[in-house]
Amino acid sequence: MSKRFFLFLPILVIGHLSTFAQLSQQSRDSIAKLSQADHRLMMEKLGLESLRPGPSGNPAAPNAANSDESKATPYTNLPDPLVFDNGSIVKTATDWEKRREELKEHFDREIYGRIPENLPNVTWEIVEEKDSLFGEVKARFKKLNGYVDNSSYPEIQVNIELMMATPLEARTAVPLIMQFSWVWPAGMNRPKPEGPTWQEQMLKEGWGFAMLIPTSFQADNGAGLRSGIIGLVNKGEPRKLDDWGTLRAWGWGASRALDYLETDPLVDAKKVGIEGLSRYGKAALVAMVDEPRFAIAMIASSGAGGTKIFRRIYGEQVENLASSGEYHWFTPNFIKYAGTLTPMDLPVDAHEMLALCAPRPVFISSGDPEVEGHWIDAVGMFKTSVAASQAYEFLGKKGISTESYPGTNVGLLEGDLVFRQHDGGHTEGRNWRYFIDFAKRYFK
Repeated sequence: MSKRFFLFLPILVIGHLSTFAQLSQQSRDSIAKLSQADHRLMMEKLGLESLRPGPSGNPAAPNAANSDESKATPYTNLPDPLVFDNGSIVKTATDWEKRREELKEHFDREIYGRIPENLPNVTWEIVEEKDSLFGEVKARFKKLNGYVDNSSYPEIQVNIELMMATPLEARTAVPLIMQFSWVWPAGMNRPKPEGPTWQEQMLKEGWGFAMLIPTSFQADNGAGLRSGIIGLVNKGEPRKLDDWGTLRAWGWGASRALDYLETDPLVDAKKVGIEGLSRYGKAALVAMVDEPRFAIAMIASSGAGGTKIFRRIYGEQVENLASSGEYHWFTPNFIKYAGTLTPMDLPVDAHEMLALCAPRPVFISSGDPEVEGHWIDAVGMFKTSVAASQAYEFLGKKGISTESYPGTNVGLLEGDLVFRQHDGGHTEGRNWRYFIDFAKRYFK
C-alpha cells in the first residue's frame, strides 16, 4: 500500500475563525458588548425600540424553533421573479435584464446592503510558494496576501489571506474551485475527513483549489464593523442604514481573489467556481450574484439568509438573523423585519436571489435533517430551488422539475440548478464528489 501524506495548511490566528468559541471569556464578552452597542445604534437609526426574539436552536428549549412542516408555510404564494413590481410580466431577455436590476435594488436596500463606490485597490503578493503533497497528489502550493490600499484612512489596515494549489504536473491552465474557508488553530480538535479531502479531490481531477479566509478582511461580528474593509471604507464610522453587511464584504474579497487568479497562467479564469458552507454558503450565494465571472457554485447548508425561504416558519428565522449576533451579515435596514415589519413584508425572497445566479450552474447542498438538525431547514432550501427554477427555464436552462422533496441521498442532478441532500451532518463533505461530477459537465 502506498503511503499517504497530508500537508497541514498554515495555522492562522484564532481571530480568523468563523466563530469566537476559542477566545477567552473576557474577549468574547467584549466582542458581544461592542456588537450589542452597534446593534442598538442601528435600531435607534431605524426608530425601533424593540425586536421580536428569535426561536432557540435547542430542540428541548421552551421556545424551540419549529420543526413541524405542517406549521411552516404561513404564506400562500411567493414573489414571482418574472413579474415586475408594477405587475407586468418578463417576456424578453431585455425585460429580464431590467427585472434583474429591480430585484438587485431590493436586495441591496433591504437585505445585503449596497456595495460602496470607489472601493480601494488590492495588490497581491506571493508570501510562500512550494511543492507539497495533498494526500497522494503532488501540487504547487501558494500562500498569498492581498494588501488593500488604505491611503484614504491609514488608521485601518486590511489584508486578504488566500491559499491555493494547482497540480504539479499541470502544463496548461486548469479549472479551480474557491472556497470560503477557515483554518483551525493549534490545539483545536479538527474534524477528520471521510476519505480524501476536497482539496485532494480537486487535484486528482486535474483542477486547482483556493481557500479564501473571509475573516482576514472582515470580522464575523458586529464589533468588527468599524474595522476591516467595511470600516476602512467608512473611515471607522458606523454604517448607514443601507450599507453593505459582512456577507457582501466577503463576496467582494472573493472577487479580488479572482482578480489575482486571472493573472495566474496555471488557472483557467473562465472556469472558476465558488463554494461555501453555512454562513459561508450565504456568502457564496452573494458572491455568485455579485461576481459574474464565477462560472459555477456549490452553496452548502446556507439556511436562513442564504438559500432558504425567508417567509417560512421553520428552523432559524429572520428574528435570529436580525439579532445582535447575526445582524452584521446584512444591511442595517434588514433589522426592521424583526421589528415593525415581518418577513411577509420583504419585497423579495431567497428564491429571487438564487434566480439572479441564472443561467450559471448552481448546486444546492444540505445534510440530513435528522443528522444536521432542523435549524438549517433543508426543505426550505429545496423549495427555494424549485421556485428559482422558472428563471432558469426562462433563460433556456433546466431547473428542478418536481415539487416533491427528494429526501436523503436522492439527488436531483440533471439540470443546471440542482439539489442533493446527503446523509451526513453540517458539512458539504459527502456532496463533493457529486458536485465534481456536476461541474465536469461545464469544465470540459
